[in-house]
Amino acid sequence: MATSPVARRLAIAGVCLLSLVLCCGLAWWQWEKFSSANGTFQNLGYVLQWPLFGLFPAFMFWRIRQLRLRAEANPPAEAPEPKPVRLPKPRPAQEQPADPEDAELAAYNAYLAELAARDEESRK
Repeated sequence: MATSPVARRLAIAGVCLLSLVLCCGLAWWQWEKFSSANGTFQNLGYVLQWPLFGLFPAFMFWRIRQLRLRAEANPPAEAPEPKPVRLPKPRPAQEQPADPEDAELAAYNAYLAELAARDEESRK
């Protein structure tokens, strides 16, 4: 469903205005809590934050519009044709001679076998 640009802009403006009104109401609520006997400085911090939250949708609409206008004013230059990549020829595989088992690895395996044998003896 296609919408007209005017309707879309009115909807965005309505959402921005609703957001600002709602967040200013929340700021007023936090101010009332801060002014009460059990109010804290955290409530005062929220008084300052809520209006900023309410202005954020309007800021984002403005920012996106600025980026779109900038992109339309400066279209990206066409990228040059990429050069073909020359890959090196694969080297023939060299077979490695089978090495005898490493002495350190063999000692470690023997140690593990000895521990396993001790464990089985202790369970009997």
